[in-house]
Amino acid sequence: MDAATLKRRAGERAVEAVDDGDVVGLGSGSTAAAAIRALGERVDSGLDIQGVPTSHQSREIALNVGIPVVDLDQVEAVEVAIDGADQVATDADSASAIGAPPLIKGGGGCHAREKIVDAAAEELLIVVDPSKLVPTLDAAVPVEVLPAARTTVAEELRDIGGEPTLRDATEKSGPVVTDNGNLVLDTDFGEIDDPPSLATACSGIPGVLDHGIFVDLADRVLVGREDGVEALEY
Repeated sequence: MDAATLKRRAGERAVEAVDDGDVVGLGSGSTAAAAIRALGERVDSGLDIQGVPTSHQSREIALNVGIPVVDLDQVEAVEVAIDGADQVATDADSASAIGAPPLIKGGGGCHAREKIVDAAAEELLIVVDPSKLVPTLDAAVPVEVLPAARTTVAEELRDIGGEPTLRDATEKSGPVVTDNGNLVLDTDFGEIDDPPSLATACSGIPGVLDHGIFVDLADRVLVGREDGVEALEY
């Protein structure tokens, strides 16, 4: 069974947690897109919800499948958010100090908006296929930076042990530009033994809008597997 099928299976399970009248945070990326489309099928069957998109991509998909969209500042609460992840740390020691598995997100460059909506949600459901589960986070951390601060931020990321690389666009010349108009430095820190401390260090660098380390946010991780969906609760 391919990864796309497993993602879709996890996404379909996640939308079962959405109730009539809910405001739903809509994550970005291929896994979240599968969940948004599954949610659209429920809307088509009569489910009454509003969606808070975290990117232009998730907004367009939501509108295409009939989900009414609103901005975060237009609602009083977000009952549930559904999002994907690039990595989820499964080592118990990684989560023991913070109560939930640390994540790396931002492969699509939408992590700043995702973190705002995910943090605002009463419940955050992370949907992944098994390839996203790792003992310890070790993927490059996407760091969104103001364009004018690119050089100084890169220097400070090196000072705290990272090796930053400006993310280049694949469909056009030049760098990736986020929905917020900023640049992304994909920063390799090797194995991340202390995600909360690294998250704090990255956030403290002037010119950083946000980074892709998510700590103490996930309430459930839904893993699509060949024999069903495994639910990891925190």
